[in-house]
Amino acid sequence: MAAVRVLSYNVRSLRDDPAAVARVVRALAPDVVCLQEVPRFLWWRFKRRRLARACGLSVAAGRRAAGLAVLAGPRARVVHREYHLLERVPRLHRRGLAVAVLEFPDGGGAAAGAARLIAASTHLDLRDEPRRAHTGQVIGILERVRAAYPAPVVLTGDINEEPGGASWTLLAGRFQDAHAVAPDGEAATFSARDPRRRIDGVFADPAIEVVGCGVPAGAAVAADYPVATDHRPVLATLRLPGPG
Repeated sequence: MAAVRVLSYNVRSLRDDPAAVARVVRALAPDVVCLQEVPRFLWWRFKRRRLARACGLSVAAGRRAAGLAVLAGPRARVVHREYHLLERVPRLHRRGLAVAVLEFPDGGGAAAGAARLIAASTHLDLRDEPRRAHTGQVIGILERVRAAYPAPVVLTGDINEEPGGASWTLLAGRFQDAHAVAPDGEAATFSARDPRRRIDGVFADPAIEVVGCGVPAGAAVAADYPVATDHRPVLATLRLPGPG
């Protein structure tokens, strides 16, 4: 079984300190980074690729609308990518879902002996009703991707809601709330300067073993959190089922 490190991070369009964002990501050494609020206006492709290079990663999935991206490390091979815009709600930000189907070496590293993972990033609405409706759409899309590319799913994102809310409960009913299953590090993700709320999460398919999940609390990396962006990162170590 392959162990994979998955990071979820809202980077607030890199409006704070992009160098600090890259330092945080490099220090945590993830195999997959699921981003929210990546740049989506002037020079947006260039800014995303520059961030990926600064982190030692490449862009595996993502488009301009909704500000989402999935980055992959050198261990990963991109098998497939998708991008979905969720149902439009007038006068509210457009929401979406970035999906990358990835393969990771399992032992020898040949493609036939690789473990697959469907990695997805989303950013849900501040309002209750659209957030709940979009949560259902996200689950439906991921079920279709899973049927087309049989592999376990890890969904990450800024849920804009704490555990116990309707959308979080729906996600935790379909997936494992990784921090609740295997807490490793701190819980609160917002705000970076005064963390009091857990509104960012990693949700893993039941077939995945969650080794640990949380906000890494090491003093060196945590020093960059308040200057990098307004959210703290969530890192999950996951053990994937082997091929077949």
